[in-house]
Amino acid sequence: MQTRIKQKFDLKNKVAIVTGASKGIGESIARGLAEYGAKVVISSRSQEAVEHVANNFKKEGYDALGIGCHVGDEDQLKKLVEETVNAYGAVDILVNNAATNPFYGPLDTMENSLFDKIMDINTKAPFQLANLCYPIMKKRGGGSIINIASVEGMKPSVGLGLYSVSKAALIMLTKSQAVEWGKFGIRSNAICPGLIKTKFSSALWQNEKILDQVTRHLPAGRMAVPDEMAGLACFLASDASSYCTGSVFTADGGHMIAGGFN
Repeated sequence: MQTRIKQKFDLKNKVAIVTGASKGIGESIARGLAEYGAKVVISSRSQEAVEHVANNFKKEGYDALGIGCHVGDEDQLKKLVEETVNAYGAVDILVNNAATNPFYGPLDTMENSLFDKIMDINTKAPFQLANLCYPIMKKRGGGSIINIASVEGMKPSVGLGLYSVSKAALIMLTKSQAVEWGKFGIRSNAICPGLIKTKFSSALWQNEKILDQVTRHLPAGRMAVPDEMAGLACFLASDASSYCTGSVFTADGGHMIAGGFN
């Protein structure tokens, strides 16, 4: 029996880097890629944390490696790519998931230093890491870049102004990568999650007013869990999405067609 479609999801012999992968959405995406056969580099700031996740993956029979990396440090980004190539010989899939949002409040009360930090981590780091992986993917004849943006980059909510700016910029970076690198077989797509129950978003879902809005106004009637982002990432990493590039995929429970979290 032919499996013309099923086999397109196979990631065997593919090498993936996932940033911010020691927990939450990043860990779930990394696990999904590993389940489909990819060799996965688990990356986050803490070497101890990424080794813990990688060791758990290995115990389950997956091929994984933990490499600590602060994405705000260009030298550490270079080291991440170098160590990945030394270990696995290539980079086929890049998931830019690491992000920060150290501030919740009005735009006019935010310090310039926080603006720089948010833009450096959420926008500049994905730009730099993709540029480091670009020549490797080009030589391989293609690759898949998956930038984890946010619905906040499409429809901002009160209190998340500069986070929204950084994610809007990441969406446009995705489209620019697709335009410039498509001729080399490199695809770039963005995933825009809605409210996901992670430590990163705890300031939102622990807010009773916001949680009430989620329950009452979202078509899904609830927030998501990290694993609900993994399937879309696996699709975009695989040949099943071979004609998808420069696209922005929402996984938001209907946030974009409902009221915002204001």
